[in-house]
Amino acid sequence: MTDKVFTKETLAQYNGQDGQPAYVAVDGVVYDLSAIAPWQGGKHFKGLTAGRDLSEFFAKSHHTPATLKQAVQVGTYQA
Repeated sequence: MTDKVFTKETLAQYNGQDGQPAYVAVDGVVYDLSAIAPWQGGKHFKGLTAGRDLSEFFAKSHHTPATLKQAVQVGTYQA
């Protein structure tokens, strides 16, 4: 993981649109989900979008451990 620190504003730039990677924050860690098929283009099929803190969603999701194991940690998140 890198030492990069993301805020709400900087994370929002990585929404998977216009050639940007799809980053999300989960429990203080920022992950790159760009290579994970359901997150292509920064949008998940459940209407979720990248570039945000999705800790609440991932806490309720049964996919969380498997999804995050596939993702690359790119930094930390400070709201």
